[in-house]
Formats: sequence, structure tokens, C-alpha cells
Amino acid sequence: MEWQKYYMDIMFVPCGFLILVLYHFLLWKITRSQPMNTTFGRDADGRRHWVPAIMKDIDNKNVVAVQTLRNLIMGTNLMSTTSILLCAGLGAIISSTYSIKKPIKESVFGAHGDFVVVLKYAIVLTMLSFSFVCLTLSTAFINQVNMLICIPQNVKSMVTPEYLTQHLGKAMLLNIIGNRLFYTAITLQLWIFGPLLPFLSSMLMVCILYNLDYVDGARPRSSQEMDFIRNDP
Repeated sequence: MEWQKYYMDIMFVPCGFLILVLYHFLLWKITRSQPMNTTFGRDADGRRHWVPAIMKDIDNKNVVAVQTLRNLIMGTNLMSTTSILLCAGLGAIISSTYSIKKPIKESVFGAHGDFVVVLKYAIVLTMLSFSFVCLTLSTAFINQVNMLICIPQNVKSMVTPEYLTQHLGKAMLLNIIGNRLFYTAITLQLWIFGPLLPFLSSMLMVCILYNLDYVDGARPRSSQEMDFIRNDP
């Protein structure tokens, strides 16, 4: 390999991916230490109140519970279907012999040899596949919650609000991971057209996610409340 052909790919693509990784690492740290400053911390707090409230008055709120969980399942299924369709589309492009691939390969900056082309598609396919797995597992957990939340409560019941809250927390965690892998895969998919686009799109993605993930004007919480929220799976 000649450095002149690969230096743009070696510089821009790993830097863009590292920006996304560092952003999510800092987001995880802040969510654990200051949960009220992020949407994920507040969502975890809301789930801990929502599940017991629904189970306490399930006779009157069973329709609300089922419809809410059904909406979660529909959104997760939409993302998982999109992920597997993109995987199928990329697989069809890789195995095709259309002449459109040749002008694309010859018109982009950076390296566009056979090894680099295979590497690009392999990385994107891997991330989309992991996104599909996480989203389908999230659907499985939500289905469990959807079935168990309507069980009548008694002193001998093993299905407690804490148990369902934990399952719902796992479902939402897998949903978040699957969605973020999907966003990262879309960013890296632009690598097909050159190494500069994924770097710029990574910075743009961080700016968009920052405005969605952080909450302004968060009120301080006591240490007991913050410890309670940090225990979310």
C-alpha cells in the first residue's frame, strides 16, 4: 500500500468515528453522575414512576399501557426493518456487476482499491447487523413487559414493579444502542463517496445529538435520588 493513496482514509475516517465514540462515552459518564442533565436520566426516572403507577391501577389504565408499549414496538420494528433492508441493499450492490460502481470508485477522493471497497462495505454491514440484533432484542423485552404488566398483583406474585422496570430499562437500553449504531453506520456509509464526508457528517451528528441528549435548566437532585436513578440497567 502506498501512503499517498491511503492517508486521507487513515486520517479522516478514524477521527470521525473516534469523535462519535468519545461523545457517547462522555454522555454515559454524565448520565451516571448527573442524570437530570440528560434525557436518558430523566427517561429512566420517568419509567420508575410509570410502571408502578400503571400496575397499581391496571384495571383503568390497561389500554394506556398496551398502547404505549405497542407504539414502542412499532418504532423499534421500523428501525430494525430499515437496518436489515439496508444490509440487503448493500449486499446486492457488493454482489452486482453494474457499471455504476466503476465511476463511483474512480471519482472519490482517497483510496478506492478492491481492498478498501470491501473494507467499507464490511464495516457498514457489521454495524447495521449489530443494530438489527439490538433492536430485535429490544422488541423481545418490550413484548415481555407488554404481556406481564397486566397480571393482577398479589402478595405472592413474582412479577413486581421493580422486575418490570428492570425489563423495560433493558429494552430501552438495547433500543438506544441499536439506534446509535444505525446512525453511526449511516455516517460511515458516506465513506463510499470519500473519507471527508464521514468526518464532516460525524461532527454534524454530534452537534445534532448534543441538542437532543442534554437538558438545559435541570434542577439539582439529592444524593438519594441520584443513586436511585443510576441503578437503571
